[in-house]
Amino acid sequence: MNRLLLAGGAEFGGQMVVPDREAIALAGGENAQIVILPTAAAPDNNHTRAGLNGKRWFESLGAGSVQVAPVIDAASAASEEIAAQIRSARLVYLLGGFTHYLAQTLAGSLAWEAVLEAHRAGAVIAGSSAGAMVLAQHYFDPGMGRVYDGLGLVPRVCVLPHFNTFGKSWVNRLLELLPQDILVGLDERTGILAGEVSGQWRVLGQGSATLYYRGKPATYQAGAYFQLASPHA
Repeated sequence: MNRLLLAGGAEFGGQMVVPDREAIALAGGENAQIVILPTAAAPDNNHTRAGLNGKRWFESLGAGSVQVAPVIDAASAASEEIAAQIRSARLVYLLGGFTHYLAQTLAGSLAWEAVLEAHRAGAVIAGSSAGAMVLAQHYFDPGMGRVYDGLGLVPRVCVLPHFNTFGKSWVNRLLELLPQDILVGLDERTGILAGEVSGQWRVLGQGSATLYYRGKPATYQAGAYFQLASPHA
């Protein structure tokens, strides 16, 4: 659970400068290779625009090597050429969009195996909104009203993005569906970063992170460190 950045959405603007610059530094600095996965934006054909937005954003922060890996469907997720591109990354960033589509496209794919290989080699894995949701053990699909297995990089957790707008409305339902999980509510333009200090996460950006464990909330403001375990243990 090291070298991870989970963001609450409305990425690429405002105080997301802070967590994204910290992620770049953790990945090795401005010359570290960044690879953006626009997969979640593919169902409404927004992946090209979204990927280029991400590329311009990271370049505006001084990153010198930013690529968009066009994983948009099962076929591209099985491409060895794209997988090789992902393996070489020091920061892999999963964009927001359609959560269930993102999880289904990546699960068990060559592209996801490449993400895991990069992570084992020390890369930072980041996700915003849907991208953050699928990195956890479980994610919620509000359209279906169901919980699904995520990609599992963050065990025993379910991420609620856009917490300061609509994400908080999911809390009561998810406390029923996932009584053993820690719910992590992330405000927009806010991220939590792991990997700087062993076992610790830090809140960065303009908002806060709220953890629910067995129904009890604990809120952490920007700059605060916390452990992703029961905040009431």
